[in-house]
Amino acid sequence: MKVDGTSYCTIWLADDGRRVKVIDQTLLPFRFEVIELAAMADAARAIKTMIVRGAPLIGATAAYGMALAMDADPSDASIASAYSTLHATRPTAVNLAWALNDMRARLSAIKPEARRALAYKRAAEICDADVATNRAIGEHGHGIIRAAWDGKGRPTRFNILTHCNAGWLATVDWGTALAPVYMAHDAGIPIHVWVDETRPRNQGASLTAWELGKHGVPHTVIADNAGGHLMQHGKVDMAIVGTDRTTASGDVANKVGTYLKALAAHDNGIPFYIGVPSSSIDWTIDDGVRDIVIEERSAREQTHITGRAASGQLVEVQLSPDGSPASNIGFDVTPARYVTGLITERGVAPATKEGLAGLFPEKSPSRVDR
Repeated sequence: MKVDGTSYCTIWLADDGRRVKVIDQTLLPFRFEVIELAAMADAARAIKTMIVRGAPLIGATAAYGMALAMDADPSDASIASAYSTLHATRPTAVNLAWALNDMRARLSAIKPEARRALAYKRAAEICDADVATNRAIGEHGHGIIRAAWDGKGRPTRFNILTHCNAGWLATVDWGTALAPVYMAHDAGIPIHVWVDETRPRNQGASLTAWELGKHGVPHTVIADNAGGHLMQHGKVDMAIVGTDRTTASGDVANKVGTYLKALAAHDNGIPFYIGVPSSSIDWTIDDGVRDIVIEERSAREQTHITGRAASGQLVEVQLSPDGSPASNIGFDVTPARYVTGLITERGVAPATKEGLAGLFPEKSPSRVDR
């Protein structure tokens, strides 16, 4: 995707072939800066502090974190230490464990002197595969949007609601939920996106709105609680969101607030789709409400907010009274019964165990390494 005419992915190797470059997403939308990760600890910090975020990008960054660890020390102890450190950064997104398990298994199977080259090669492959996956999700989702637009008589504005950020900033490129939006827009469908602000970190207002604007997609930022009202008044034609972990039975963990949007969409008969790369599917669990670990982040993210002052400076201000406790639950789980369909790289599946198994017959709990 492009930023002011220049094509970017969210993560790439520096010219020295060792360090890793990423976009610092904590500074968006007010400053666009690229930083370098020179060591495994830098990759872990970038994931933990949300310099990089979004399940697919977290997985890709973790893979390069393992490569940086092998660059410094290709021993068995280094593999174990890097795995443990990176695995502990974010608990909900399944892509993190998926990428780390893949890297650990491959690196442990070869001699230490060969590990550095393999680690960088495999991390690049994971990134390339993510781009291809998201492009395929976009193509399948574009078909859904076009069919829905045609079914409504091709109105001059087709409204899609999204929550949080599941665009190219959340992946290596294209995005999951927003890949279909970009492809539909580029194909001439008059897309307009309702962008939930997504408190408390405001990934919708700061990231989704920024990248849609850079691509020229019409959009409007709304308060998180406005979506139900818009649905009641016929101003939402479809909702598409991303996922950090989807169970084998189709339950979806995504940024907190997604469940409420799914309930509102269900009550108003509005299709509710999920952009799901297969790397975000946890084939080992069925009950998302019971079995998915939900991240709880610092209360300060809830009680304080960062924005740009009239002077142009980025400043943090306090929102709540001194002494008032705050809870910052990062994700919620939408039961499969409220999901219209899962848009994967292999096609669109019903949110059921049978639906997913039909697209991914080779997957079974016995073959998944957690």
